[in-house]
Amino acid sequence: MTKSALIASASAFALLAITSCESTEDVTGREGQMEQMQDSMDDMAQVNEDDTYRVLLQEWKGPYGGVPPFDKVEVSMFQPALEAAIKSARGEIDAIASQTDAPTFDNTILAMEESGDELDRVGTIYGIYASGLSSPAVQEVQREMAPKLAAFSDSIYQNKALYDRIEAIYKGDGYNALTPEQQRLVWDYYTDFARAGAGLDDADKARVAAINQELASLYTTFSNNLLHDEEAYVTWLTEDQISGLPESVISAAESAAESRDNEGGKYAILNTRSSMDPFLTYSDNRELREKVWNTYYNRGDNGDAYDNNQLIADIMKLRAERSKLLGYDNYAAWSIEKAVAKTPDAAMELMLKVWPAAKAKVADEVAAMQEVADAEGADITIAPWDYRYYAEKVRQADYDFDSEEVKQYLQLEKLREGMFWMAGELYGFEFQPVEDVPVFHEDVRVWEVLREGKHVGLWYFDPYARSGKRSGAWMNAYRSQNNIDGFTTPIVSNNSNFVKGAPGEPILISWDDASTLFHEFGHALHGLNSNVTYPSLAGTAVPRDYVEFPSQVHENWLPTPEILQRFALHMDTGKPIPQELVEKIERAANARQGFDTTEYLASALVDMKVHTMTDFTDFDADTFERETLVELGMPKELPMRHRMPQFSHVFSGEGYAAGYYAYLWADTFSADAWEAFEEAGGPYDKATAAKFRKWILSVGNTIDPSEAYVKFRGHGPDTNALMRDRGFGVQDEANGDTGMDAGGVKN
Repeated sequence: MTKSALIASASAFALLAITSCESTEDVTGREGQMEQMQDSMDDMAQVNEDDTYRVLLQEWKGPYGGVPPFDKVEVSMFQPALEAAIKSARGEIDAIASQTDAPTFDNTILAMEESGDELDRVGTIYGIYASGLSSPAVQEVQREMAPKLAAFSDSIYQNKALYDRIEAIYKGDGYNALTPEQQRLVWDYYTDFARAGAGLDDADKARVAAINQELASLYTTFSNNLLHDEEAYVTWLTEDQISGLPESVISAAESAAESRDNEGGKYAILNTRSSMDPFLTYSDNRELREKVWNTYYNRGDNGDAYDNNQLIADIMKLRAERSKLLGYDNYAAWSIEKAVAKTPDAAMELMLKVWPAAKAKVADEVAAMQEVADAEGADITIAPWDYRYYAEKVRQADYDFDSEEVKQYLQLEKLREGMFWMAGELYGFEFQPVEDVPVFHEDVRVWEVLREGKHVGLWYFDPYARSGKRSGAWMNAYRSQNNIDGFTTPIVSNNSNFVKGAPGEPILISWDDASTLFHEFGHALHGLNSNVTYPSLAGTAVPRDYVEFPSQVHENWLPTPEILQRFALHMDTGKPIPQELVEKIERAANARQGFDTTEYLASALVDMKVHTMTDFTDFDADTFERETLVELGMPKELPMRHRMPQFSHVFSGEGYAAGYYAYLWADTFSADAWEAFEEAGGPYDKATAAKFRKWILSVGNTIDPSEAYVKFRGHGPDTNALMRDRGFGVQDEANGDTGMDAGGVKN
């Protein structure tokens, strides 16, 4: 069973839509969804009597080494296909575990890498639907299959005969004769099996399996509750309530209202970050700002049937019990063991180094905002629903920075061309559009990626928001690169939620959204540059606190003159963005860094603190959150980025549980790596780019990430590079507090 299939089944596929970003931004009404739900359930009751679902299991056909058969997919196929794939994969695993030949790399580890292909294929397509085309029918499959997939994963990880074979290879005399990449793969399998409880007695194995199935159902319920609150609450505006909103925000509010059939008026502010954030930034109506703020930050916390607080308590009790059974002090110790940080203490140490500087920056920002409010005669004290609004006023006053003016130069398609150009300059990639492959939605476009005329992979682009698509931006790997039996090329996708404009009109995006575009493309480049043997170690299959590092580095190429002068072109005149405006962007880069860092770190610290607890008797998430923020000295003028009842990263699955710190940890690497380019003479230095590709992008998880970074940089990451990048004070380097080793911050 390939590690990707194991991970997917452990995550129960159904959770793929909500483990890394905001929850699905579905703009259909709840009542309409319930009607669709009944219709889809009726359809599912008539499960295919034939075997047409097997199209999801078959090897992908067509050009480019085969492509997903999106033109043949029906939602009703998913459940029978998943069940058939589980049966097939279980048979393959049983055959590996029961063989009488002595365990070797080839007959056990390699055999597992080459098994489970059917589950990989159906899981990939199902995950795409769950994140990009979610519907009541898909959600019903999620509820049905989540515990079944969790049980299947446990049946593999708790297979004693299989574990004994893996252990014999890992601890046997032949281990040292394996290649370094093979040793890494054996270690990875052995460690994951041990961490999953393969060595427990039968009673404890049974309890761990029961816990995993309970958790799978709880995660699905948590995410569906959050989805309900995002869909059910809308703030409707009248013509006299849009004062201060720029045309782009008004247009988006009109589009949102149209998507709701204008049932409450002409303008709608949806209960999602992409709708809430710009409204709070520009609306002159303080009373409405407070209403929108409270509606958004109370998701999952409204004391009704969709309240998530008891679910959190149940989840944490089960996680703590499972951690104890597996031999760990707490869930965080289990979760971080394989990460680059390695221990909760190391992650906390980095966060607490940045936390005081971030809070100090907030104090400065609030003072500046209060001064503006007082000068206007607003007669207010800055509150959380005022922060974005007055921060924008300060930015315009102090830096003469108008984000709407900048937006006129940021055309989505031009920036996409800029990303392609960047990839060509750094890695020799060429992108050619193709139209001979099926796509899962008419908005999706596909490019072939080449280097020196040779096929490298495919890049799918799904840029627009729609009903049934989760909010935010993300990268998918449809197929991981490997070289087991000839070079299998990767297929990757980037997905965003830009509002689709009228035909022929350019789509303008904000500077922040442009940075996110380059960030997610960095993930795609990580997958496309992969050059390893085994799929379980390919591309982005690296620890959570390292995988964001390459993507965060790629954000830095957006503001380079080479990109801006060629691709940041005015929507009307076609002229490049003037240098004066570029300088304003640079000066304003850290204008709201206190807010951005503090709201993020608050969530990361709460995540880590709750997962280092062991006793959840009478646990109440709201109380814990409130008391922890008081203990940390959280500024009262802003919230955590994700309050616990809506923290899908942590409670809709386990991808970021005790791991939300990963973004800061990875940003430490990325800030230091960017300084490597600067020290070499510039962002497009060929030698540095080649070294970055060799040791960061192409090696996947074939070597320890910390070791790979040292080979690229010559030393571990300097944490002060992060402080410099964010405009924070740098600690005295003479004290030795300058870098991180494999396990954490050096002191």
